[in-house]
Amino acid sequence: MTNARDGRCKPRNQVATTDVFASSRMDRLDYDMELAREAQAQFLPRKLPALKTLSYAGICLPAGTVGGDFYDFLSLPYECFGLVVGDIAGKGVAAALQMANLQATLRSLCGPLSHDLRELLRSVSEMFSENTLDGGYATLFFGEYNDRNRRLRYANCGHPAPFILRRDNTIERLEPTGWVLGLNEGWDGSVTEVNLGPGDTLLAYSDGVTETTREGSEEFGEKRLIDLLFQHNHLPVSQLVHKVVAALEEFGSKLEDDTTVVAARCLC
Repeated sequence: MTNARDGRCKPRNQVATTDVFASSRMDRLDYDMELAREAQAQFLPRKLPALKTLSYAGICLPAGTVGGDFYDFLSLPYECFGLVVGDIAGKGVAAALQMANLQATLRSLCGPLSHDLRELLRSVSEMFSENTLDGGYATLFFGEYNDRNRRLRYANCGHPAPFILRRDNTIERLEPTGWVLGLNEGWDGSVTEVNLGPGDTLLAYSDGVTETTREGSEEFGEKRLIDLLFQHNHLPVSQLVHKVVAALEEFGSKLEDDTTVVAARCLC
């Protein structure tokens, strides 16, 4: 076998040894990535707070082995419940590491600062900015649901607007109320409240849902997502989130971006 630099031949045993080393390194990389995938799966909520007036479910699928999307369900004081959907700018390992950082920061601060959602997000954004790459940021929807009075306080940090499908078949959008997290020092935004009634369904998602494409660069889009919500709103929320993913997989050849869907329904 000829050396490309000087025309000399490599001994066959040297070539074989090089191939073995390369194969071993690839096997090790595959093994490490599989461990990373399993570790990231552990970040998703496993212990679900019991609620009297709300059922909820979520699903998160990375485009690759790991990704930058996440969702979380948090037990908060005073019979409140936190519903979170976040999306780190970027994909892959770097986004996954920043996702873990953001989620850990949010979990550590949501207890002591749960009484002040605006201050919570300001602190989370500041800490995230200090521990992420220059120019890194995240979009985030944080909803605080009161299990006693069915009131939802929320802040939307530059995230795609979740939908509420009301019992009377009207749609309400929960538009952004402030900046994305991490791009500037602190966080500037507002907290808004809505009341949920029995039968109302909330659907939150990452942009990987509406931006799923097929040949011709046609996007799945908000309209298809809303139509899907109307079509399958009779299903339990645990089945509803899987219906959304199935529709995306049928629409596009593959999921090219991290995809997260969370659904919650106010009970009678």
